[in-house]
Amino acid sequence: MPKGPNGPGDLDESPVLVVGLGNPGAEYERTRHNAGANAVEVLAQRNGEKLRPIKGMRCLAAEVRMAKRRVTLAFPQTYMNDSGVVMSSLMRRAGVPDPSGVFVLHDELDLPLGVVRVKLGGGIAGHNGLRSLQAHLHSLAFVRIRIGIGRPPGRMQGAAYVLKAPRGEEAEAQAAAIETAADAVEVAISQGVAAAMNRFNGS
Repeated sequence: MPKGPNGPGDLDESPVLVVGLGNPGAEYERTRHNAGANAVEVLAQRNGEKLRPIKGMRCLAAEVRMAKRRVTLAFPQTYMNDSGVVMSSLMRRAGVPDPSGVFVLHDELDLPLGVVRVKLGGGIAGHNGLRSLQAHLHSLAFVRIRIGIGRPPGRMQGAAYVLKAPRGEEAEAQAAAIETAADAVEVAISQGVAAAMNRFNGS
């Protein structure tokens, strides 16, 4: 059985790759679709690091230590629809042999705004970033930190909704959820994914 966050090696010291999905560029920085990327940036800041360009790779990354484990934090610099393009290279760089050692943080329309859930595997629910990861990894057997952004109001299209930045109380709720998602990663790495599920998937 491979070591990793969802196997018997749950609490070992094997390396981990944590990937936040989003779109590159200042115009997308605080949009709903970039919640996962924002959470990875929070993790870097908490560990005194900053995501930086990696030569020869279309991503920003930083290496930190969490609970004695080497953790690579990454934000692909492709657009969301091509998030999976850099995954194989990132996994090799991080020393993660299979998707069981990968955490993916992403926005989730099917969860209410502000809700964070931890999940192993599952479907893509129409998320183009997850679709790209599935196409390139031929697997969805990674740990997912789902950050709820809620459904668009009225007749607003989902694509338009996710590419807008929330305002006012909605922005505060999203910011809080991003911090919670970072907490969930820390718990999963230090205590195991089951512990993170128990803590963050309750009512």
